[in-house]
Order: sequence, then C-alpha cells, then structure tokens
Amino acid sequence: MIRRFLTCLAATMTLGMTLGLPAQTQAAPLRIEITEGVIEPLPFAAPDFVAEGGNAGQLARDIAQLVADDLSGTGLFREIPDSAFISRVTSFSSPVQFADWKAINAQALVTGAVSLQSGGRLTVKFRLYDVFAGTELGSGLQFTGTQDGWRRMAHKVADAVYSRITGESGYFDSRVVYVSETGPKNDRKKRLAIMDYDGANVQFLTDSRSIVLAPRFSPTGDRILYTSYETGFPRIYVLDVASVRRRVLEEQNGTMSFAPRFSPDGQTVVYSLTQGGNTDLYKMDINSGRSQRLTSAPSIETAPSYSPDGSRIVFESDRSGTQQLYIMDANGGEPRRISFGQGQYGNPVWSPRGDLIAFTKQNKGRFHISVMRTDGSEERPLTSSFLDEGPTWSPNGRVIMFTRETQGANGKSSLYSVDITGRNLRRVRTQGGGSDPAWSPLQE
Repeated sequence: MIRRFLTCLAATMTLGMTLGLPAQTQAAPLRIEITEGVIEPLPFAAPDFVAEGGNAGQLARDIAQLVADDLSGTGLFREIPDSAFISRVTSFSSPVQFADWKAINAQALVTGAVSLQSGGRLTVKFRLYDVFAGTELGSGLQFTGTQDGWRRMAHKVADAVYSRITGESGYFDSRVVYVSETGPKNDRKKRLAIMDYDGANVQFLTDSRSIVLAPRFSPTGDRILYTSYETGFPRIYVLDVASVRRRVLEEQNGTMSFAPRFSPDGQTVVYSLTQGGNTDLYKMDINSGRSQRLTSAPSIETAPSYSPDGSRIVFESDRSGTQQLYIMDANGGEPRRISFGQGQYGNPVWSPRGDLIAFTKQNKGRFHISVMRTDGSEERPLTSSFLDEGPTWSPNGRVIMFTRETQGANGKSSLYSVDITGRNLRRVRTQGGGSDPAWSPLQE
C-alpha cells in the first residue's frame, strides 16, 4: 500500500493518481487525510538512463542521478541504491520486470533514455511506473535541448515525476537569486548572484563595490528588483536577468526607498519610502513611474508582499509599539493586524498557494522561520536558531528557503531550506556565504 508520505498542514487532499495500491482500486482516487509529517519516505528506483548513442553514456548517468537527487532532497522519497537492483534496464522499450523491482520494495520506478546528436542536440525521455500495480503512471515524456542544458532537462524530468506521484506541481526547474557574501564579518563584501535551486550554475549579477539587499524576482522570472546603497542611500533598481542591464526606479529628492516587491502581474512595485523621518508603503507603476501612497502613519511600515491574486498586501509595522504583521487592501485602506503572539514579527511573504504567510519571528533571544494562516491563526514555528530570517517560498508552496547566520566574530550567513511541516531542514550549497534568497517561478 502507498505510504502516507505527503507532508502538509492538517488538511485533506484528493489525489487522482496513486502508487502501490492493488490494481482493483486504481480507478478510484485515493483520499488521504493528511494530519502529520513524513512517516516513511517512499522508496523509488532510478537506474542509469539508457544511452542511445555512443557519446551519451556519461550524460545518461548524470541525468538519472540528478533526477534521483532532486526527489531524495524533498524528504518525501528514498532512493534505493543500484547495488540492490536485481534487474538492469538496458533498453528503454523493453518490458519492465516488475517482480524484480517489487522484491527490493521499490514502489516507483523511473526509467529513461538519452541521445546526443551532432551539434550538441540532446534528447531526454522517461517513463514512470507504479511497481506494485504493474502499470505506467501517465505517458512517457520527451525533452529536447542543448547539451549545456542537461541539468534543466533532468530537473524537468524530476518535476514531472514529483507531480505525478504527489499531485502537486514541482519546483526543481527553478532558480534562486541571493546576496553572495565574502570576507570577514566586519568587512563583508556583498553582490547579487543567481543560481539553480540546488546551488549549481552560479552567475554574479553585480560587483561588490556597494551593499545590495533584498533581491526579488518578477512573476515571470525575467527581472529582479533589489536595493542598492551605491549612492550612499538606499535606492531600488530593476535588473534584466538576461542582459544584466539595470535602471533605477524614479523617486523624489530627499527620500530613501527599499524593500521592493513585484505585484503578481509584474506591472506594479510595492515598496517602503522614507521621507522626513517617516516610513510608509507606496506602490509604483513600473512603466510610467507614477506612484501612490498606501499608508500614512507615524510608524515604520515595511517588507510588503502581495497575495497571489494581487488583491491584498501583508506587511510589518511597529504602529502597535512592536513589530507586528498587518494585512490591507492592495490600494490602501485600514490595515488589520494578524499577529498576536509573544515576540516581534517581520519579513512576511505570502505563499504562492495563498493559504499561508511565512515570516521571521524574534522571541526570547531566538529567531524563527514561522508560518500562519492569512487570518493569523495556526501559527507554527518551523526553525529556531541564533538568527533565522528572510523566508522565500518555492514555486509550489511546499518548501521555504531562508538565511541562517551563526553567532560570534566569525559568524557566517548561509542559505537553508525547510519543508512547511518543519521537517527536512537542509543547507543549500552556495559559493561562500549567502543571504536574502528569493525563489523564482518555474522556468518556461
């Protein structure tokens, strides 16, 4: 029988595809009542993909391994090592010997083939099998691209496998922009960098001559907002990812702007602006430069984030005397406080699913990455350390990435990720230190 391995908040979910159920029950969807985290990761096998051509052998092995690494990294799946295999897959079209895979308790089987044509044209195809039912899950898929793009094709295969088994969209074919940090704590050099979600293919977008903060992707992943101190005061820039060209957002003389974030349609930027010692939220049409003030209070309003439908904004404010979270209409209006626990709340960001808000919480000398419902209920800490801050959501709302800093004169900032249940805490590989991550949408 399928393990109840999906991790989520207390809820119910109906899946149209099941894995490891008796054949007679396959027609009916499995209704899983999800009330806790991982019981046992689902065991799967991903033998080396078949090389259909003499030059594709290493790529076939690398792609199969990256697919397995993506799935295992979620904490929902457990790879069965090839040393346990009874069968070997030597042809993509050969029938699967399900009894051999059942014998090693593989509940899912991923097979694939890779061909490399002249000119570096690469084709990757795969199939996914429900071993205990003895059937294929969905139809086989094929991806074609350049040899240099083999990692993206592997991530796409993993996304498809993940989606067919869990019923959720994947998040492997995505990128993360972050602040790369080098040097000692008292002379830290910072520059913007972009990488694959797993830390590969790092590209630097700015130099380290000035402080950069809070990069944020556009909804299509082609632009990045960030704050720079290169003029001596914080100002917001928009950077084109492909060309690395940038421009500064218009602002009034004598003001400071920071903490920007795109609206879901990518046409508007909401941000904080300080003028005359007062900090309020504004929004700006990114094409015309026209701005509108959204709050007017003697307090500090910052860190705004849109709801997925663009109708509301969550932000942090100290109008009650301490940092708390508030929600208001996207066009302004009276904010409603949603945080009422002990401690200080900041850096809120709305889940792409729309059901949760992640945030940083400081309480009793510890920092936490936490989540709550959009009405402030069901608050839950996911992490706890000397300094955890700045959450960002994976494209499917399953995983949160954040900054963790160690204490002391030699303290260092690193990127970590955690599942929304608080399980599967993992350090994200980066070149040197890293902070302020922002996850992109899935790539096209």
